[in-house]
Amino acid sequence: MTSILAIIFFVFGTIIGSFLNVVILRYGTQKSFGGRSGCMTCQNKLKWHELIPIVSFIAIKGRCLKCRSKISKQYPLVEFITGVLFMGLFLKFQDVFYTNTFIFTITMAFYATMLSLLVVIAVYDLRHKIIPDILVLVFGILAFAGMFIFSGFGFDPHIPSILEFLSGIIVASPFAILWLVSKGTWMGLGDAKLSLGLGWLLGLSRVLSGMVVAFWSGAVIGLLLILFSKKHGMKSEIPFAPFLVFGAIISFLFELHLFPIGF
Repeated sequence: MTSILAIIFFVFGTIIGSFLNVVILRYGTQKSFGGRSGCMTCQNKLKWHELIPIVSFIAIKGRCLKCRSKISKQYPLVEFITGVLFMGLFLKFQDVFYTNTFIFTITMAFYATMLSLLVVIAVYDLRHKIIPDILVLVFGILAFAGMFIFSGFGFDPHIPSILEFLSGIIVASPFAILWLVSKGTWMGLGDAKLSLGLGWLLGLSRVLSGMVVAFWSGAVIGLLLILFSKKHGMKSEIPFAPFLVFGAIISFLFELHLFPIGF
């Protein structure tokens, strides 16, 4: 039963991922988030069988059926990642699902929204090397509100401790100082804003653990890009938000507590 439900949540996540692709590609343009998607090259409106997450991309071999231009691999990757995240959320809170479906629904809806926002922020930063203020603002507001409603174990209305309130500020301050000292050359202010929300969402122990994962993964990927990619050199700008998001998600889903402080 659990395996079947996990697959269902994965499929549902891929559908949400398809919409996230629309948000990523159309944010900051004149296009609305509604309406049928079309080929980015010939503008041909896609038919229903071309819009099935992951499956359609594989079936048409990553090319538009009309103009044969290549379709970005971002589409299936975002769909797959979102599917995995939704499946991971179900598995994390499966005990709640079997004991109280209503509480599970509230918990799932909140964290699915938060992780979806993180996916959009990460991919948008990869594409444009900027974190949209409105997205990180919405994420921060929801994370702050979530402190009163959720804990590390899901739905748990409570008054946050002082440490929970300060978690966001503690992790965001170093990024803000780096941005201020370097005048934006070492670190973007968007990373500080994102860290503020991550601190409120995860709590101090998990967010610090996520930061460790972020810095280590960022260092490894950055080194590999410098060594093996002709497009990247020592002075190349590599967005850090995707690594922050990766570290936060790993820390959240796997309850990573490298620094067991007030969790």
